[in-house]
Amino acid sequence: MSIKVNVIIQREENWFVAKCIENSVASQGKTIEEALENLREALILYFEGEVPEIETRQTFLTTIEVAI
Repeated sequence: MSIKVNVIIQREENWFVAKCIENSVASQGKTIEEALENLREALILYFEGEVPEIETRQTFLTTIEVAI
């Protein structure tokens, strides 16, 4: 079985942090690819032994500018 989840990746100093939007599981790596692979492993452990109930919905992510 496989599922699709939405992931946000942010750079924090010398690391990339990948976070799953649906359940807030996160991991990091020195590269984007490493962060995603580490997150994949973390999600496998998170869902171990259970059938995930992930609501499938279209997600949009954008950046806006706000004058402050």
